[in-house]
Amino acid sequence: MSGAYAGFTHFTDFMDLEALLTDEERMVREAARAFVNAEVLPIIECHAQAQTFPSELITKMGGLGFFGPTLPEQYGCAGLSSVAYGLLMYELERGDSGLRSFASVQGSLVMYPIFTYGSEAQKDHWLPKLASGEAIGCFGLTEPDFGSNPGGMLTRAERIGTGQWRLNGTKMWITNGTVADVAVVWARTEEGIRGFLVEKGAKGFSAPETHGKWSLRASNTAELVLEDVVVDEAASLLPGAKGLKGPLSCLTQARYGIAWGVLGAADACYQCALDYSKSRIQWGKPIGAFQLQQEKLAWMVTELTKGQLLALQLGRLKDQGQATPAQVSMAKMNNVNASLEIARKARTILGANGILDEYPVMRHMANLESVYTYEGTHDIHTLIVGHAVTGLAAYE
Repeated sequence: MSGAYAGFTHFTDFMDLEALLTDEERMVREAARAFVNAEVLPIIECHAQAQTFPSELITKMGGLGFFGPTLPEQYGCAGLSSVAYGLLMYELERGDSGLRSFASVQGSLVMYPIFTYGSEAQKDHWLPKLASGEAIGCFGLTEPDFGSNPGGMLTRAERIGTGQWRLNGTKMWITNGTVADVAVVWARTEEGIRGFLVEKGAKGFSAPETHGKWSLRASNTAELVLEDVVVDEAASLLPGAKGLKGPLSCLTQARYGIAWGVLGAADACYQCALDYSKSRIQWGKPIGAFQLQQEKLAWMVTELTKGQLLALQLGRLKDQGQATPAQVSMAKMNNVNASLEIARKARTILGANGILDEYPVMRHMANLESVYTYEGTHDIHTLIVGHAVTGLAAYE
């Protein structure tokens, strides 16, 4: 690993969250932690500096069951609980938000819609390949002019003859876009919003990579361009998805994983700052002995713990089939905001060293700026919670 900070070996657990987990959930977390410590932390800073994704980890992650882990075993998935999935996202984002984003898109935004809305033939063809990492997927919803209002999308799909569709449009900010073997593309049709599976190499389909990012540098981000792309209905159209409910349900799955994942980034920043505060000597004693630094650390561990308990309860509700989109929005909104503030406070404890890649703090802080915006901005999630408690929609 670049620099002096080699990560941490324990899970921050101020309120004994461990006692509330099942043996399987602990096992998943520990396996993911071991993977991140051994495979991710030694290389991730170099990838972030080079703006490359560690693609050599994809099949390893697939072999460990990290993709679509809550889906049934018949498709090569692990059939885990939502809480186990959340803990997995926690550990992956402790490595880097780009790594968790890859797994989140693969599982929640590609495998989930194929499983939920696809035909049996589509499931049998794609899910085992995506689960193993043999195939990579991406999710095309956001457009250059329509982010928070996906209902305004301009991408169009029209029937041409019998059994075929023609797609035209552009999608933006697409994780995995350049490397994806299949894209789940949402388009406006005469029947409403529909989902299509568009394969890499289709005539008229391209995915130029997005350059110049200061955030999520160890992640592949692209634009999707569809120019008279013709697809066969049987292989491409997701038969069960009609209207905005389809893509929004996928986003709910992804947002749940984010609510857990960002806490991993926060935990990395907190423990880095805590360790540093004990070893950095000023005026003859560790800076952690000063009141101002202790106030920061106390705030950080309190917010991290609150976020863990919120995510855990949401996961339990999800496993019972009782979680609502507004509850997911609350967890995403709260936990991303808290994690970003934890990263910022950690940077101040490290002082000038906080900007160096010897420590993970600045990388996590920059990544969290993107997570604060994607999968629904902080403001939009605030309005979703506001709608839920007042019954009045402020965004319509």
